[in-house]
Amino acid sequence: MCEEHTTEPVARARGMRTAVRPGPCKPAEARRAVERAVTERCRDAHRPCDADALSDALLVASELTTNALLHGGGITDFRVDVVGHDVRVSVSDRSAEPPVVVPPADRQGRRRPGGHGWPIVCRLACDVHVSCLPSGGKRITAVLPLF
Repeated sequence: MCEEHTTEPVARARGMRTAVRPGPCKPAEARRAVERAVTERCRDAHRPCDADALSDALLVASELTTNALLHGGGITDFRVDVVGHDVRVSVSDRSAEPPVVVPPADRQGRRRPGGHGWPIVCRLACDVHVSCLPSGGKRITAVLPLF
């Protein structure tokens, strides 16, 4: 897990934009929701969107939703919040198991497919928090700077 990337939940700030899509969600839908929220924030702030920051946020949203679908038993909630200079992407799934880093090769030295999503999230996000949900499952929240 990203031990150095943890945070506690933050109270909703005034003026924070949130896009919510409970239930099943596709990575493409998550990317569209993030792009819409970030673009609106940039327009409201009268600043151009940083293309690299937006690209990073889209990749993190895609990786978190893909991992929830492949390893977490499906997406139970998706949220994107833009607060100040950051975008917060949260994905909940049915599994209480925390994300793990899978070695790129097995014991015989053969390369494994996949296994890149969680390290990508940990590298791109300035903060990552994994929390267990009272009803079961977990929520992963990644925070990325926009400006």
